[in-house]
Amino acid sequence: MPRKLPSLNALHAFEAAARLESVTRAANELHVTHGAVSRQIKALEADLGKALFAREGRGLALTPAGVRLRDATGAAFQQLEESWSDLRRVSAPSALVLGCPGSVLARWVIPRLPRLSRELPDLKLHLVVHEGDFDARLNGLDAALLLAEPPFPEGWQVHELAAERIGPVVSPRYAGFDSLRDQSPPMLLGEALLHTSSRPQAWPTWAASNGLDPDDLTFGAGFEHLYYLLEAAVAGLGVAIAPQPLVSEDLDSGRLMAPWGFVEAPGRWILCARRNEDDARIALLAEWLRRELAGDRA
Repeated sequence: MPRKLPSLNALHAFEAAARLESVTRAANELHVTHGAVSRQIKALEADLGKALFAREGRGLALTPAGVRLRDATGAAFQQLEESWSDLRRVSAPSALVLGCPGSVLARWVIPRLPRLSRELPDLKLHLVVHEGDFDARLNGLDAALLLAEPPFPEGWQVHELAAERIGPVVSPRYAGFDSLRDQSPPMLLGEALLHTSSRPQAWPTWAASNGLDPDDLTFGAGFEHLYYLLEAAVAGLGVAIAPQPLVSEDLDSGRLMAPWGFVEAPGRWILCARRNEDDARIALLAEWLRRELAGDRA
């Protein structure tokens, strides 16, 4: 006798909306429209004959039926993902799928791949660019390398690699370089500082660490991603703010200078995986990354 289950797509849409507490965020995660998620949920409610969500102000709240279905679908999808991951790993020796932001990939991981291949020759990586927040389940990834501030999702196993250190960097090609390089940090308050929307807290954190009022900062050109911000700095367009590891090679080559040093920020470099992920390669990679980041701080 066939099982009487609703559409898997509808259950997936509901589970995402219930977990994220938002139809919009669920649509973004699933790469579909807001309307598509809403239609799937309405179809479930019509089939069930009960409401799964209730309006609560401008947001959504789960009904008792919604809570019960959320718990069931969450557990079911989690088990499916774990089983699929195990089967994929057993069926063939595949590469470790590692996600990381594009700036980290381009400016830190890729330059170190030759050394990684020499020192860990049996570890094969498949690198995936991921921008924005990582899904709590790390869908499609074995692990993720990122800069993030705690607390981290409860479902992650987290290997802390290093504290984040940030500081202003500037190219010798910058028109104001000679007048700035021997000055104290307060002199930067008069500069139109390059910044990025992906790390809006960086300049205020640096200012506060140097006893300066973040409200006194003046911002110039902004960039969507850190990678473009640092390319603008290398081109001599102004003073940027950067995590130390991402500019270590630029500092060594003289393309960028850091006259004001680096300060510790609230973020952490972490390698994360699903909490119950049992893959010895992740701990091996974490230890290698930890050594590399320590070398960047030396």
